[in-house]
Amino acid sequence: MKILGQIAFLLLLGGIWCQNNRNAKASGKSTKRSGGNQGGDVGQSPPVVELTPGSTGATETGRESAAGARAAGQQTNDMRLHFLKNTKVTCNDGTAAGFYLKEFRGSRRWLLFLEGGWCCHSRESCDSRYQNIPRLMSSSGWPQTKRGTGLLSSQAEENSHWHNANIVFIPYCSSDVWSGTGPTPTPPPRPRQGREKEKEQNANTTEYTFMGSLIIREVIKDLIPKGIKLAKVVMLSGTSAGGTGVLLNIERVASQLEQLGAEAQVRGLVDSGWFLESKQQRSPNCPETVSCSPEDAIKIGLRLWNGVVPDRCRQLYKRGEEWQCFFGHKLYSTLTSPLFVVQWLFDEEQLRVENIYMGGQSLSEQQWQYIQNLGRELTTSLRDVTAVFAPSCLSHTVLTRSNWMTFQIRGTSLPRALHCWDRSLEATRNNRTPAKGCPFHLVDTCQWPQCNPTCPALVDQATQQELTLLQMLVALGLDLQRLGLDPQGDADSPATMVINGG
Repeated sequence: MKILGQIAFLLLLGGIWCQNNRNAKASGKSTKRSGGNQGGDVGQSPPVVELTPGSTGATETGRESAAGARAAGQQTNDMRLHFLKNTKVTCNDGTAAGFYLKEFRGSRRWLLFLEGGWCCHSRESCDSRYQNIPRLMSSSGWPQTKRGTGLLSSQAEENSHWHNANIVFIPYCSSDVWSGTGPTPTPPPRPRQGREKEKEQNANTTEYTFMGSLIIREVIKDLIPKGIKLAKVVMLSGTSAGGTGVLLNIERVASQLEQLGAEAQVRGLVDSGWFLESKQQRSPNCPETVSCSPEDAIKIGLRLWNGVVPDRCRQLYKRGEEWQCFFGHKLYSTLTSPLFVVQWLFDEEQLRVENIYMGGQSLSEQQWQYIQNLGRELTTSLRDVTAVFAPSCLSHTVLTRSNWMTFQIRGTSLPRALHCWDRSLEATRNNRTPAKGCPFHLVDTCQWPQCNPTCPALVDQATQQELTLLQMLVALGLDLQRLGLDPQGDADSPATMVINGG
């Protein structure tokens, strides 16, 4: 009897332990489901189920769960969606703004990335944008996870220098080149005004909100519990409009982190966001974004967005001229934070502003002349930039390409140049002499498009076949001999230089 009693007692203990274990697991699942309400992870979105097939079921408490979270972080390469805790800061359509985060436990380096996508500047252009590219104005269709590529990859073979950093991707849903600070008041209608006046006034009022700059501020606030205050380096990066957003916000981000007590050095990395003013004369009241010069779109948009520019740049221009601070060559000298500029010398978006489409239907001799001049003008505008990587290529954006490590200038790749810049900044910060033979001011000296042998291939839009520059020009209807591009010429001819990669 005594033995039977002991067995019964042991069975009872086992039942209690099993029940507690089941409750703990249920509690862990419940915590994940309610994570949006408690931690701002999922906000207004549906509950997050499994992030990736390799994620574990560890709960969020205790040493074992912390170890499990670290293990899960190493197993998945995905960034997870977090909506902002401040629900008043939103996308254009009022849906929650947010960010994707891939943590690397123990790392004191943070990479914040601003997505690109140009802008809208009026009710008509914003309505068109919302209809055609809703993801750039609303978070309603954002996936729960995202996998980074290029500089955002967590794979060492694809991202040798930053794969082990905390990576933050901030989706672009404010359409304001990351400059907006809130809704503008709608002007009251004037009595007895004509129909044309009323139409013009209504075109510049909209129900959309523009909060790009505020979104960046709130993302940093939400990263405080994740450890950004302990960061050693915070790199604010972005492509295209996101690159321009870096120029506009880097000083504000540095100030915010300093006020939080962080000792991090804030750096900027601008990819394909260094634009030049348009050469074409157009109507300033352009109805659509595509028919607008960049400066006119920004002039009109700044009022709609309640846009802000860096204080030191704004002080250089009179009221109404703040739009000039959106152009890197006018803003750069006013910045105090370290900045690295990545810019194709023949940027396709800059060409599209002038209605030049490589791989399109045709190209005039005047347009070809503009293309050549663009390379020279961009080279000149980058002369005083301390850290720059500017290949003579026809392309747009590079940082998020999986093959971003393959592009070179005089034998130095972009990741190598960034590493050299990083080493130089660290040496200067620690009062050491920067190492020699590690370049980070790299601008191609050959002045022809595609003269760099590592340029991305040109693609015929009709056939999707890869073409050389000369084949592309012939397909676009240009006479190579008239342009001085005879491929049968001598070894020093421009055509031969292009064929041989400079």
